[in-house]
Amino acid sequence: MAVDIVTFGCRLNAFEAEVIRREAEGAGLSDTIVINSCAVTNEAVAQARQSIRKLKRERPEARIVVTGCAAQTQAAMFAGMAEVDRVVGNDDKMRSEAWQQTRDAFDIGASEKIAVSDVMSVREMAPHLVDGFATGLPRVFVQVQNGCDHRCTFCIIPFGRGNSRSVPMGAVVEQVRTLAERGHAEIVLTGVDLTSYGADLPGAPKLGMLTKQILRHVPELKRLRISSIDSIEVDSDLLDAITEDARLMPHLHLSLQSGDDMILKRMKRRHLRQDAIAFCNQVRRLRPDVAFGADIIAGFPTETEEMFSRSLDLVEECGLTFLHIFPYSPRPGTPAARMPQVAGGVIKERAKRLRAVGDAALRQRLQAEIGATRDVLIESEGQGRTEHYLPVAIADERVGSIVPRKIAGSDGERLTT
Repeated sequence: MAVDIVTFGCRLNAFEAEVIRREAEGAGLSDTIVINSCAVTNEAVAQARQSIRKLKRERPEARIVVTGCAAQTQAAMFAGMAEVDRVVGNDDKMRSEAWQQTRDAFDIGASEKIAVSDVMSVREMAPHLVDGFATGLPRVFVQVQNGCDHRCTFCIIPFGRGNSRSVPMGAVVEQVRTLAERGHAEIVLTGVDLTSYGADLPGAPKLGMLTKQILRHVPELKRLRISSIDSIEVDSDLLDAITEDARLMPHLHLSLQSGDDMILKRMKRRHLRQDAIAFCNQVRRLRPDVAFGADIIAGFPTETEEMFSRSLDLVEECGLTFLHIFPYSPRPGTPAARMPQVAGGVIKERAKRLRAVGDAALRQRLQAEIGATRDVLIESEGQGRTEHYLPVAIADERVGSIVPRKIAGSDGERLTT
């Protein structure tokens, strides 16, 4: 049997899962399940543990390997599970030799389970072009950055991913060109802290320069999208690209986390509430139809009802369309875990209210699209997305094509044509 990958967490993990599959199968592993874990919340770690137990019951003969951010930060915990045969580090998982060593360990029946190197010592990043993307997927990801140099008080991810490092600009352009030539209509640039791109490279090029180089040197690329960004780090070249090239999609997802200045300071974020509002207003002036998404944490330690209300208000003040809501979860080893905690029931209730506000904002945006003509990328049978990442119910179109459609209505969750 082939290598099966079970992925939790972010888009970057989803991209890396394809690299893992290639390297693990190339090393000769078979009948192996790889859990590509996430560490962003306690719930994500618990889900990985539950999945491991369930999969072992279903396939008792299969080997189970755990990798990803949670494996990097909690290797001993996973190694202590009887169901787990091997724990591979988060940087190691991208290297063929780690999977060859894993196969060798299985062949000789080695008792040592942990193969996790020091991710904080990693300084360079190799580009990975995923051959599996040649299967005709309409939208594919290109990893241009990994790790993070910042230390937000709630976040364990730098200790799972290491410090920030970037793929050289020329290698990124070549990857995008190859994927565009293979017929992929939309490329998404992804990373852990995407707007820190280039600080470790010669000349310190920024994300905006990389974006412009891609658009200039890959004219056959139909659509370019950028994943989550930190608005305080956005440079003038990126704003120029948003303004000047329609192939850069008018959809930006922002790492906002809170709408209250005191909470933002306690999170050790580098922006304040007004910075977020000013950025959204600036981009909307440059490209009026832009759609914004945002990550917001509910129930951060010390958050009062008044502080939380400012996060609710921020949805309207920034004109947010897509919300990713995270109920705060204390991560061992982070400063926020030592702060006075908000009661669990209050956290759940605040997350529920934020989701309700987000659902209403999405319905409002869907309603506002009625009558407009949008270019819809067909993702799967009966499903597409507009330039603004809005879902569209659409029939009888070839997957991977981009078709103009007048928006006739909305069912509350998707646009209809």
